[in-house]
Amino acid sequence: MNVFRSAFFTYSLVGLANTLLHWQIFFVLRVAVGLDQSISNLAAFGIAASFSYYLNALYTFEAKLSVTGYMVFLCAMGALSYAVGYLGDRWRLHGLLTVAVFSLLSLVFGFLLSRFVVFRGHRP
Repeated sequence: MNVFRSAFFTYSLVGLANTLLHWQIFFVLRVAVGLDQSISNLAAFGIAASFSYYLNALYTFEAKLSVTGYMVFLCAMGALSYAVGYLGDRWRLHGLLTVAVFSLLSLVFGFLLSRFVVFRGHRP
């Protein structure tokens, strides 16, 4: 259990950097460019996810990079990203609430997906 906790801590640190990157890109696309929340959230996720996939493979799970693993992660979490953005548009939520909700969901579901599917069999 201690190893699991350590991996979640490292994943959370990478996630913090990922979140800052995601939020900055989201707000630039949403406010400065004027895109919908769904598209802004998906685009910001794609950039931030590439960053975090690389760091998590190296430092959290000590795994080799895999195109298949990357695509599984990108598709599953990208669908969640778009869905949260879509609901933000549909329900006319403030953008800050949209990215906050996605960030919390992403932390939990992203870790579980990474740990038990994408990087299965690797540390922790």
